[in-house]
Amino acid sequence: MTGGVGVARLGLVALGVVAGLYGAYLLLSRQSSAQITSAAKWLAGGVVFSDLVVAAVTLAVGFLVLRFLPAAVRAPVVVGGVVLGSITLLAVPVLLSYGRKPDNPTLLDRDFVGGWAVFAAVVVVAVAVACVVRLRASRHPSAR
Repeated sequence: MTGGVGVARLGLVALGVVAGLYGAYLLLSRQSSAQITSAAKWLAGGVVFSDLVVAAVTLAVGFLVLRFLPAAVRAPVVVGGVVLGSITLLAVPVLLSYGRKPDNPTLLDRDFVGGWAVFAAVVVVAVAVACVVRLRASRHPSAR
């Protein structure tokens, strides 16, 4: 590593630390202790949910994929599961209409469930096509 790269990296680290400290200062100086406690509980709940629920479900699904699916289709199924699972987790707030207010119809004014259903269908079709292609290629090695 050359000297210039090391200095630039150190500068970026210092800038990140300063920005983080400024953010912490703003958080602590402009929020009540009840709001900070509520945010801390929410963040801790996310970690617990991730470690206990998401990790357990991921391990169980991984076991099932390894146990019951042929080797040729494992990769597409896993990729489809990761894509669909992560997007679904990110979409939970809008799918459940958190933040929708009757007095403001412009908030969450789309059919998010319908959009998610179309996305899920596209992922499922893509996984199915990839599985068919990989199964055919595994059965006919000369076609590669």
